[in-house]
Amino acid sequence: MMKTNHMLILAFLLAAMPLQAKVYNVNSPSGKLLLSVNPGSTTEWSLSVNGHQVMGPGRIALIEDGITLGDNARVQRAVKGSKSEHIVATFYRQAEFDANYNFLTLKMKGGYSLEFRAYDDGVAYRFVTEGKGSRKVENEIAEFNFAKPYNMLVPYARTSKNDRYRTSFESLYDEVNAGDVAKADGRLAFMPVYADIGEDGRLLLTESDLWAYPGMFLRSTEKGFEAEFPPYPNDTQVQDAKYLDYLNVVDASRTFPWRIVAYAEDERGLAVNNMVYQLATPCKLDDISWIRPGQSTWDWWNAFRRHGVDFKAGINTETYLYDIDFAAKYGIQYVLIDDGWYKNKNIFTPIDSMDIRKICDYATEKGVKVILWVSKGVLGLKPAKAFEHYSKMGVSGFKIDFFDSQEAAMVSRINMYAEEAAKYHLIVDFHGHFKPVGLNRTWPNVLNYEGVFGLENMKWCNPDRCDMPRNDVILPFIRQAAGAMDYTPGALRNATKRDFRAVNERPMSQGTRAHQLACYVVFDEPLAMLCDSPSDYLKEDETTRWITSIPTVFDRTEILSAKIGEYVVTMREKDGKYYVGGLTNWEARKLKFGLGSLPEGRWKLKLFMDGKNADTVATDYVLGFFENDRKELDSVEIPLAPGGGFVMILEKI
Repeated sequence: MMKTNHMLILAFLLAAMPLQAKVYNVNSPSGKLLLSVNPGSTTEWSLSVNGHQVMGPGRIALIEDGITLGDNARVQRAVKGSKSEHIVATFYRQAEFDANYNFLTLKMKGGYSLEFRAYDDGVAYRFVTEGKGSRKVENEIAEFNFAKPYNMLVPYARTSKNDRYRTSFESLYDEVNAGDVAKADGRLAFMPVYADIGEDGRLLLTESDLWAYPGMFLRSTEKGFEAEFPPYPNDTQVQDAKYLDYLNVVDASRTFPWRIVAYAEDERGLAVNNMVYQLATPCKLDDISWIRPGQSTWDWWNAFRRHGVDFKAGINTETYLYDIDFAAKYGIQYVLIDDGWYKNKNIFTPIDSMDIRKICDYATEKGVKVILWVSKGVLGLKPAKAFEHYSKMGVSGFKIDFFDSQEAAMVSRINMYAEEAAKYHLIVDFHGHFKPVGLNRTWPNVLNYEGVFGLENMKWCNPDRCDMPRNDVILPFIRQAAGAMDYTPGALRNATKRDFRAVNERPMSQGTRAHQLACYVVFDEPLAMLCDSPSDYLKEDETTRWITSIPTVFDRTEILSAKIGEYVVTMREKDGKYYVGGLTNWEARKLKFGLGSLPEGRWKLKLFMDGKNADTVATDYVLGFFENDRKELDSVEIPLAPGGGFVMILEKI
């Protein structure tokens, strides 16, 4: 009889069995959120809110040099703990805040770790690798599976037929259900993406701390979404370059971007969510005293149209000297010179009608700063020479445009522009850019980003496709949660839904005059444009003085009342003065709210609101001036016209 080697059989059976790994958990400080991780043959994660599983299981993996980190995972050591950070937030929606979180770090066999964090306002994870030299990242697997077909708001990328990944990241929001593959119709979504999980709250999918790595798109699946990344191009200087078969070649020792599920009990909390900012690399500048947020004139929206002047308006020195005079009169910090000021795609060769030095000298004399627009293709891969040249001339910043991509080479270029600009004390406004990922914390000279379906789209987008008032009461809870957005409000030609037309060189806004003013309070814009012609603002002195009285950064932000896609009321505080702005969609309504944490005392109140006829004449507005005790402001009711709004400014007596 043959003897059986029981030890060999046991070893064989163990080797053939799938890994039955321990489940690791990390709770948010409040206990509301529970992030569960199951490392084994595949590593999967799940999220529970209030004891109800709302996401997962979803797979996590990183494929480097043919090795899949996260598969067949063996935990060598698990470290858990709690941390608290006091974050001084530069040029943000609030001046400072505390970030408390619990963490779990799984040190894996094979020289990598998985880090997890649970805050009260969301959860996040990332890969961390160790080693020498470099590695080729071939792909990353990130699944965002939902427990139910939750209602979602998703921005789908508008891409060309020739390039699946090329987009300006400007899209309206589609209403879909999680897992609805048919409605996606093969399109890629870009972040942030919103999910309504019913009584358990609201979620946002996004990312932070992105460097030397591509940004994440989302592809619809039957359970939710899975990540798709743009591969590395074979030529970083050519727009229509071919893609290679990997994402990037990276340092073997590095941290990877944070994958975020932000959380709030309702929409109001999402609008002030800090997950992207608090997970970004802290500020790398020792001195930020030279950085000045503020408002700016903008020529491109109004097609350089000036009137009542003794010169021919256009892209010429006289037009910008006029704009500087206007800015100085109203205390506007910047004048922006947009597209068309240089020739032959050479940033060092202004067109004959433009004397940049004279413009800068005059601006300095008037206490105004100058920003220059430039295409990223013209600025190139070595911007230092241009930055040095124009900073010495007196230019204070650049609006850099047409990135239209989030592949790794473009992400690296954007980060390089921010760092190089800081060396020459230049602020930056990025356009044609993906959503914010915390770069403004690392390099606070980055004051603003586009990546938003902003007011410029009204120049060409017909009302049957573009519902701007609805968009305006979605943005604060999704796109703006990731960071500031260059929406460019301030239109003086305001139109009702019936009267609106897309007119490229004489553009108008959808909704009322008061709606436009409220955007300056509701939207985060450390660099905020006045989009219309200075000549028109001079004729509308009352409106202009209201716009220019609103700061662009604040000490504190609070959402007083909100329903996504319908209305929002935001209160901001700056140096003891309070600014309240409200917006509605095309539905007329009476907004009733209290003034939250407004301190006790007696207050002087100014109100800019829709006039009685704003439903037919969108430019109609009225002003109100009151004095109230704090207790009288516990219940405020303001009527809004269709597409309407209001601004309230409170100052303690």
